[in-house]
Amino acid sequence: MRYLILYFICVSGVFASDSLLDIYQKEGMQGVEKIFDEELASEEYWEKKLRDIDTRFGYLEGINYLLACDKNETSLKLFTKDANSSFQLNSDFSAFLGKEKGDKEHEGDLKTPVGVYRLVQKLDKVDQFYGPLAFVTSYPNVYDQVRGKNGSGIWVHGLPLNQRRDDFTRGCIAINNTNLRHIEQVIDFKEALVYIDKESYPKVEKSTLARLLSQLYTWRLAWKSSNTAAYLNFYDEEFKRLDGLDKEKFSRYKSRVFSKKESKQIYFSNINILPYPMQGKENIYLVSFHEEYQSKSHYFSGDKELYVRLDDQRFTILAEK
Repeated sequence: MRYLILYFICVSGVFASDSLLDIYQKEGMQGVEKIFDEELASEEYWEKKLRDIDTRFGYLEGINYLLACDKNETSLKLFTKDANSSFQLNSDFSAFLGKEKGDKEHEGDLKTPVGVYRLVQKLDKVDQFYGPLAFVTSYPNVYDQVRGKNGSGIWVHGLPLNQRRDDFTRGCIAINNTNLRHIEQVIDFKEALVYIDKESYPKVEKSTLARLLSQLYTWRLAWKSSNTAAYLNFYDEEFKRLDGLDKEKFSRYKSRVFSKKESKQIYFSNINILPYPMQGKENIYLVSFHEEYQSKSHYFSGDKELYVRLDDQRFTILAEK
């Protein structure tokens, strides 16, 4: 079915041409698909696609709500995507944060983490100290874990219902209960991200996003064609996977898999790319997407995360889930 749809796009859409039909005549849909794969790997394609898209916060296909926590301002801003897929400031709340300054490193250090997190659960029944409800974040994320950070229970929650509290938390983000209820009413937490940094959310240039997206699909093309050298060249020397594989062990594993030369289909959807806040480091980005992978020996359908560093013309993968 995918090939049939791709064929009709080719003969009736923007890419229809005699040369493309010649490729189809000689190589079938496999040859046409290769043309599309190469187009997706070009910066020019993404520069055109991004031209009229709001990319101030990154490239966000699968995210409709952003909660941006500025640790210097001790604030929590809610941005929502409008009918034109542009993010607008909905609310700006004062917030209570961790007692200690800096990025969270371990359990009990009383610091609010710096990073990007999903809201993975809404708790409607919590101790009255946390207000009427709480949103549970995904801290520690994959990048946190491979760097040895630990701890848990980082929530966005309210204020005590029946008692006073200190002007700080043990690492969570706490806001007025009325404001928390407002967030509950406005967002679908499954379509939200929490961005926590020591300063305001940075602006992302379209040219940077075009390069990251083209690199993502260049990586995919190397993977799809079992080009071992090109594929592994995307992995940083300091790369580490959540299961503990470092670059050397990961390379050996992938070399064995690629040596089978299996035909494979790999599709990405709900792609999200945004800057990753790192104290003392720049050009780190979170790239997340839904992946469908199918070969003769393996099938996978699920969410994937890459933490990448963009250097000059390409990105290298630091961590992967």
